[in-house]
Amino acid sequence: LSLSAAPALAQSKKELVNRIVLLQQPGVEAMARGLAEQPAVQLSMQARQLIQNVPAEKRDAVVKALDTELKKYVDEAVPLLRDRAIKLAPSVIGTELESNFNEDELKQLIAWFESPVIKRFQQLAPGIQSNLSDKLVNETRTQIEPKLSALEAAMAKQLGVTPANAAGAPASAPAAAMPGTRGASDSPRK
Repeated sequence: LSLSAAPALAQSKKELVNRIVLLQQPGVEAMARGLAEQPAVQLSMQARQLIQNVPAEKRDAVVKALDTELKKYVDEAVPLLRDRAIKLAPSVIGTELESNFNEDELKQLIAWFESPVIKRFQQLAPGIQSNLSDKLVNETRTQIEPKLSALEAAMAKQLGVTPANAAGAPASAPAAAMPGTRGASDSPRK
C-alpha cells in the first residue's frame, strides 16, 4: 500500500467520487470548448464557401471582420459552456460514479487517473491522433479529392449553381473536409 493510497482509504464514497470528478475536469473543459467551437467552425466553413461571392477588393476586410466576430463568439461561448459544464459535472458524472462503482473501484479509478503513465499518455495522445490524421489524409487524398469534386458538382447541379471548383480542383482539400484533422479545426482560436 502506497502513501498516496492511505488517505484514500479513510475517504467516504462521496469524497472519492468528488476526487474523480475533479480529476476529470480537464476533459470536461475540453468537451465544453469543443461544443462551443463546433458551430463557429461550421459557420467559418460556410463563410469560406460564400466569400467567393464577395468582390476581390473587399475580401480581406470581410475575412478580418468575420474572424473578429468568430473570435468574439468563441471568447464569450467557451467560458460560459466551460463554467456550466464544471458545475454540472458533479451531478452528472458524480451520480453515475456513485451508482455504478463501489468504494474499491473508485479507489482503483483514482489510482489509474493519477498514474504517471496515464498522464504521460494523455499528454501524447493529441500528437498521436494528429499524426494518424495527417497520415490518413495524405494516403487517401488522391481517392477522396475526386469524390469531393463529384459531390460538390452534384450539389451544385441540384442547387442550380456553378461549382466553386470550375477549374477542376476541389474547393476544399480532404484535410479541411475530414473530421479530426488540423484543417477541419481551423477555429478562430488566437
